[in-house]
Amino acid sequence: MPRKKLISVIVPVFNEEENVERAYQAVRNTFENILNNEYRFEIIFTDNHSTDNTFQELTQIADLDSRVRVARFTRNFGFNKSLLTAYLLAKGDAAIQVDCDLQDPPELFPRFIEFWEAGHDVVIGLRKTRPEPVWLLEARKLFYRLLASISEDNLMIDGGDFRLVDRHILDSLKEIQVAAPYVRGLVSIFAKNQTGFPYERRQRQYGQSKFPLLKLFSMGIDGIVSHTTLPLRIASLLGMSLAVFTLLLMLVYVTGKLFFGMDWPDGFTTTVILVLFGIAVNAVFLGIIGEYLSRIYQQLRGHPLTVIEKGLNLEESRLAV
Repeated sequence: MPRKKLISVIVPVFNEEENVERAYQAVRNTFENILNNEYRFEIIFTDNHSTDNTFQELTQIADLDSRVRVARFTRNFGFNKSLLTAYLLAKGDAAIQVDCDLQDPPELFPRFIEFWEAGHDVVIGLRKTRPEPVWLLEARKLFYRLLASISEDNLMIDGGDFRLVDRHILDSLKEIQVAAPYVRGLVSIFAKNQTGFPYERRQRQYGQSKFPLLKLFSMGIDGIVSHTTLPLRIASLLGMSLAVFTLLLMLVYVTGKLFFGMDWPDGFTTTVILVLFGIAVNAVFLGIIGEYLSRIYQQLRGHPLTVIEKGLNLEESRLAV
C-alpha cells in the first residue's frame, strides 16, 4: 500500500474557547467523511497565551486524539509569529491554514488538495464576499491592490490567510530568520506556481474578532514594510523636491529684492506655514525610517520567534528562528 500523504492543518488561536472543539470536529469530519480518509492529517493549534479556557479545551482534545498538537506560548507574540511557528512545527506534505472561527470552511479542503495534486505549490482562497462594513471592504481592496502594485514579491490580490502550502515552502521557511514576519508575503516569496479560487466567507458564530481596526492597520504597515522599500524612496524623492522648491523660492525672493526692487511683505504667515509643513514632513519621514530601523534592530537582537510554555503531543519545548 502506498503511503498516505499527511496534511497539516494550521489553526492559530487566541481566546477561542467557544470555537476550538467546533474547529476540531469540522476538520476531522472533512478528512474522515468528505475526503474518505484518503489523507492522513494532523491539527496544529498555536495558542497565543489565551486568557480564557482555550488551552483547557485544547488539552482535553489532545488527550483524546494524538493527531492534535498544541503549542501554548509564554505570552502573546502576535498573529504572524504564532502562524509562522505553526508552519515550522508542521510535519505534513502540505499545510492548510484555517481560522478557528470557521469563517473559512474546512469543507473546501478537497478543492485545495485538488489544485495541489495538480502541481500548484500554493493555493489561496480568494474572498468574494466577507461580512464586514462596506467602507472596511473597500479599504481592504484598496490596500491589497496598493501592496501588490508596490511589492517586489508575487502577492495575490484579495488573497487571505485561507491557503495551502507545499512541503518545499515549509522547509524554506525553516531556513530563514525573520524577526517581524509577514507570513502571507513570505509564502509568496517561495511560491513557484501559486493559484487561487474564489469562495464565500462565512459569518463568525461564536466569540469576537481578534483584529480590531488598530491591529489591521498595524498588519498593513507590516505588509508594506516587509515587501518594499518604496516608502524610503518616496521620502528621499520628496525630500529632494522640497529642497529644490525651497531653493527656487529663495532665489525668487532674492532676485525680486535685488533686481526688481520688490517690497515683499513681512511674510510671517508664509514663514510659519513653511516651518510647520517642514516639521510635519520630517516627522512623517522619521516615522517611515523608524519602521525600517525597528525591524533591523529586532533582527539583530536574535531573540526567539516564540517561546513555547507548554506543548501537547509536541517534541519541541522551545522554538527559535
